[in-house]
Amino acid sequence: MQTEYILKAIDAALAAGKEILKVYNDPSSDFQIERKADHSPLTLADRKAHEIIMTYLQETDYPVLSEEGKHLPYEERARWHTLWIVDPLDGTKEFIKQNGEFTVNIALVEEGVPVFGVIYVPVKETLYWGEPVDGAYKMEEVTERAGRSWEEMKASALRLPCARVGDAFVIVASRSHLSAETEDYIEEKRKIYPRVELVSVGSSIKICRVCEGAADEYPRFAPTMEWDTAAGHAIAKASGAEIYQVGKEEPLVYNKPDLLNPWFIVKRNNTRNRC
Repeated sequence: MQTEYILKAIDAALAAGKEILKVYNDPSSDFQIERKADHSPLTLADRKAHEIIMTYLQETDYPVLSEEGKHLPYEERARWHTLWIVDPLDGTKEFIKQNGEFTVNIALVEEGVPVFGVIYVPVKETLYWGEPVDGAYKMEEVTERAGRSWEEMKASALRLPCARVGDAFVIVASRSHLSAETEDYIEEKRKIYPRVELVSVGSSIKICRVCEGAADEYPRFAPTMEWDTAAGHAIAKASGAEIYQVGKEEPLVYNKPDLLNPWFIVKRNNTRNRC
């Protein structure tokens, strides 16, 4: 894919993260919390991040499907063979709790398959991205690209996954949405592996943990939407992992008539690695 689009998406994620932190770190901010039709929260930071990202992606050739944007009927979206799928602030509940576990997610999807993804963790200043040819990367202490080229970005980053450390089978799970089915799945893994370690974290950071090798699996037996997973899915594929539908050896697909994801499991396709 065109590196100029990769860099534009990275710039958009970093700029959105900076805008989110302005709201997050403002002692006088009440976040202007609203409730959407599905009762999920919406804050001032969600709206501002959406606006920032749109200013970048509208300069590309592809339409944008954003959680906070207008969701067009499938009859129109079906003509979108390539599109951006965006969650301007993934982990709004964690943002409101002020635990830092929220992200900016931007993915480019072709014919239902994520081909590039970028995830930014503003509080940690950590950037993840992945692309099928060049692989997956993690960069820390980054707040802007500072004019670096694609090759310079890769040279400054850590290639994922990392080297293995430890012998526990690590499962990462949602901090805010741990369902009974997920707990049952974890118990089944305890019957297989001598030592199972459970790590709870918010937002798409869970997918990143598998991508970097810090976790072996992320089971999700609870509702998610396409914008929650598309960016992480691209990074997972680029790192040698995959997001499978529960009960099938088939990956999640995108720009469906119903934007709700089925239950899924993120897991590695190769030898287990740990950071």
